Amino acid sequence: MGTIRAIQYLRAAAALAVVIFHAAEKTGHHFAIGAAGVDVFFVISGFIMWVISDRRPATPAKFMWERIRRIVPVYWFATAVMVAGALAGLFPNMVLTVDHVLASLFFIPTRSPSSGEIWPVLVQGWTLNFEMLFYGVFAVSLLLPRQWRLPAIAGLFVALAAIGLLVPVENALWLTYTRPIILEFVAGMILGEFWLRRRVPRPAIGSFLIACSLGGFALIGSLHLPFDERTTGPLGVLLVLGALSIEATGRVPMLNLPSLLGNASYSIYLWHSFAISVVAKAANMLGIHPAISMSLGIVAGTLLGIAAYLFLERPLLQRGRTPPPAVAVAGPAAE
Repeated sequence: MGTIRAIQYLRAAAALAVVIFHAAEKTGHHFAIGAAGVDVFFVISGFIMWVISDRRPATPAKFMWERIRRIVPVYWFATAVMVAGALAGLFPNMVLTVDHVLASLFFIPTRSPSSGEIWPVLVQGWTLNFEMLFYGVFAVSLLLPRQWRLPAIAGLFVALAAIGLLVPVENALWLTYTRPIILEFVAGMILGEFWLRRRVPRPAIGSFLIACSLGGFALIGSLHLPFDERTTGPLGVLLVLGALSIEATGRVPMLNLPSLLGNASYSIYLWHSFAISVVAKAANMLGIHPAISMSLGIVAGTLLGIAAYLFLERPLLQRGRTPPPAVAVAGPAAE
């Protein structure tokens, strides 16, 4: 299956939104809405898994192996760097425990001893806990006839989200896997079925959906409104659906830089915070203006992610066999 360019470019935009969010946070600015890039990633993840499973059928074991092969090595490497930095005293506020490190490495949601939040050692790895849940459920669904897979996953995730709303529980595992954010994977799968059946909207409607989505994000960001997956999730769905409608025209051009950023989005997502932290601390010591510091952080975080993709992620993927098409890499968890 060839690259769906609109999806590639959305991945690039979502990754940059997260980078800007963290750069702003570290330099005293406000771009909280950038965190909604994760919602877009999750919708894309559901879309891609549904489409590639239709085009390239696989056994549950093979499916999970491919996911693990793409996600785990780079994530473990980044986590190891984080642990080494903490042991070296570079992160004085970080509290390390063996239990938390192991839970982080094996995608088990648990509360951080440093903050009490349900975060792994590498904070942005929290999204991978959701991705691994989705992959596990998706892998099991491959045992079902195709027509039952989407209803089965949707029914399970809707039930989990409903239980999470109705039954207040403080257990970290339960709190994670009953969040409504898991429904974004289901929405992406539904979009994937629309795409396979060639039932996406016409370009004019798609453009309107994109405008509505971006307008919603801009409104939340400019007014500093509170938000979570209940608001940003639907906006992410509209954005992906609109992009697919434009893609269906066959007129989306090949753009080298956005394509590279899309391919590198997983590495950018994992590694950008290291560079941003260094830039922010150096800028504070040197008295550099916060706006310049933020800009430098964005550039440094993005470049570090690209370098990690070119010299770590891509070589690891190429070892042993030719990597799958770029479209199969769809989110912060590099499908």
